Amino acid sequence: MRHDLLADVFAIIKNTEAIGRNECVTAASKVIKGVLKVMQKHGYIGEFEYIDDRKGGKFRIRLLGRINNCNVIRPRFSVQSSDFIRWEKRFLPADNVGVLIVTTSRGITDQGDAVKQNTGGKLLGFVY
Repeated sequence: MRHDLLADVFAIIKNTEAIGRNECVTAASKVIKGVLKVMQKHGYIGEFEYIDDRKGGKFRIRLLGRINNCNVIRPRFSVQSSDFIRWEKRFLPADNVGVLIVTTSRGITDQGDAVKQNTGGKLLGFVY
């Protein structure tokens, strides 16, 4: 029984990259789709497609071998647009390396777009 689908997706992606495969299949949801779009936008994963299996659906993700680490952030900390630097220092290895994935009132985005939009939100995860 899965309790946190996003954590499961990050674990599947990280483990599949570690063993050197170029494709994985994960569970599907709207949040996972938004996170995958952010990861794709920054070049961490390739194309992904939705597979309807008449249950909850799945995503087939093409991996590019560019992910060193990715994980969910628990608890989902609230963050203001002026506080992203503090969270980057906590979860990312260096300046301008990796992205924080944030859910805002304008959708799921990365910390750079959230600062440009001057919105805060809740931290979902990180990838680098």
